[in-house]
Amino acid sequence: MTQHTPTVNPVSGLIVVDKPIGLSSMDVVRRVRRAAADGAGVIRLKQMKTGHAGTLDPLATGVVICCVGKATKAVDRLMGQTKTYETVVDLSAFTATDDLEGEREEVAIDAPPSREAVAAAIGSFLGEIEQAPPAFSAVHVNGQRAYKLARRGDAVDIKPRRVRIDAIELLGYDWPRVTLRIVCGKGVYIRSLGRDLGKALGTGGHLAALRRTSIGSYRVEDAHPIERFKRPITQADLLPVPE
Repeated sequence: MTQHTPTVNPVSGLIVVDKPIGLSSMDVVRRVRRAAADGAGVIRLKQMKTGHAGTLDPLATGVVICCVGKATKAVDRLMGQTKTYETVVDLSAFTATDDLEGEREEVAIDAPPSREAVAAAIGSFLGEIEQAPPAFSAVHVNGQRAYKLARRGDAVDIKPRRVRIDAIELLGYDWPRVTLRIVCGKGVYIRSLGRDLGKALGTGGHLAALRRTSIGSYRVEDAHPIERFKRPITQADLLPVPE
């Protein structure tokens, strides 16, 4: 009598994660994949398709949407949703990475800009703008990732791209730190915004903190902490893919 191996029906759907500082988005995906495989009884991890709908840098925290199983087909559509960020920009220096990871390049100024000057500069970034991604980013330059060229010390020339910024709210200003809430479309680099804000003000500019608080209707308040994925994920834990 022929014995048949039971057919595994992998789980499928979305799960929203509150990414902690220090992990990459792919680190999050790997943990979700392991938990989903355990919940579905999948022995070989590569059988469990898993992806994310929008990268967050390791030094950033907040919403990462992970797509499991057949839901990975919706990644591109989910990436196109409006995103909300809260960030702290340090105006006292530039860095090579446009965040805390790079070495500081101090900027001497005669006097800190006023709150009114900061508010006016922020307003100039609203709408459709041309924005150059950071040198340390995953953008392709001549067939290679920009960050690989930058780490080798090669000159990185990334052409500006057209992006959309829907709203910028000035939450606080205490020199040298500016706290902002930003609502924007796909492809915006908040690190680039911090750098460019400094250039517009004649100061330095790099991110001291970054948190993504929402992607579309998916909010950080409803996201799972990373510790959740020490346990298996079942179908009941996953959200359906929106129509």
